Amino acid sequence: MTEISIAEKKLIVEMKGWDKLWALKSRLEIPLEHIKGVRADSEIARSPTGIRTLGTHLPGVITAGTLHQEGDRVFWNVHHPENVVVIDLHDERYAKLVIEVPDSAGAVTTINNALSNIAA
Repeated sequence: MTEISIAEKKLIVEMKGWDKLWALKSRLEIPLEHIKGVRADSEIARSPTGIRTLGTHLPGVITAGTLHQEGDRVFWNVHHPENVVVIDLHDERYAKLVIEVPDSAGAVTTINNALSNIAA
């Protein structure tokens, strides 16, 4: 599972429990101004494609770590596709984050609210 929070104009993404091992990361910090958009998207996670470079992939169980998809580096941490959010980025190591969160609708709202606050 992944938990998100907002602090000091950054999105904090923290992997919990064993996901730290599977994803080979425990935390990501993304400046809010580097987020292009966010959406709940269960379909993207149902059949991950790309070349896994670092991490774990057991079809139907977990996709975690770094995948190269269509020339972009994408970070994944997903067990249950129905709880997935996709965060599109620019000027970052990853082009996007595909992460499972406890409440995908709530996560989208939290991130969009933070983005609107920095734009104001």
